[in-house]
Amino acid sequence: MKKLILTMAVSALMSTSALAANIGVSMAQFDDNFLTVLRNGMQDYAKTLDGVTLQVEDAQNDVAKQQSQIQNFIASKVDAIIINAVDTDATAAMSKLATAAGIPLVYVNREPVNVNELPAKQAFVASNEVESGTLETKEVCKLLKGKGKIVVMMGELSNQAARQRTKDIHDVIATDECKGLTIVEEQTANWSRTQGADLMTNWLSAGLEFDAVISNNDEMAIGAIQALKAAGRKMDTVVVAGVDATQDALAAMAAGDLDVTVFQNAAGQGKGSVDAALKLAKGEKVEAKVYIPFELVTPDNLSKYQSKN
Repeated sequence: MKKLILTMAVSALMSTSALAANIGVSMAQFDDNFLTVLRNGMQDYAKTLDGVTLQVEDAQNDVAKQQSQIQNFIASKVDAIIINAVDTDATAAMSKLATAAGIPLVYVNREPVNVNELPAKQAFVASNEVESGTLETKEVCKLLKGKGKIVVMMGELSNQAARQRTKDIHDVIATDECKGLTIVEEQTANWSRTQGADLMTNWLSAGLEFDAVISNNDEMAIGAIQALKAAGRKMDTVVVAGVDATQDALAAMAAGDLDVTVFQNAAGQGKGSVDAALKLAKGEKVEAKVYIPFELVTPDNLSKYQSKN
């Protein structure tokens, strides 16, 4: 009987140990509203799991620093690595490092350039960017009744999401329903509210005329709104759209300044990346691509999203 009890105790201990995991997380940057929600989502979820520890590092938008963090995770023998990539074109090398070390790797939010050739024990958790820019631009087209001049604010061009969301805009305005829309200017503001404001100020100073601003994210859209209001432009004379449905964006929508955004479940992506990392660390199978749907947000359904991000 004593032997049986001892065996059961050892078995329980081994089972508990099997659930324990140390996960290294490299975030592109901490100083970003959306990525902060994503990071908090991971950390809050990990706190609900017994024996799961996250070692979260800030790459400060530096590719070299991010690669160094990955090498440090490997040296410290973490059980899995989660990466929110600074430069999505640099991910193939990161995949090779993790594979060589035999450590599972999960990319989150920003699509790696090698997403279709990920090695075994690697996965990508995010939302399908084809949906984001498409939902955003279709709603702008609807609000403009298929006709008008638009300006486009792009994110960092090294980032797959910026390239895809911009492509989505072009694809939508190429359709019969929206072919009356014309892009009169298209420049990057690097996901930044400050740069978005500066870019809009430059456009206004140049006398550029437009009916809508389509931004790759909410931060640049908010910057554009600030510049428009500072220049005395009435917000009911221009349509402004963004992506992410951050709290600041939803507040701007409630104030009547932002017309369109697209909810990207940052906390859900964070949770999903931790789940995927834990499964891979246990040797379980995970789909190479795990997508969490985008959702269109307008003043009509705003209340549904005000407590989500």
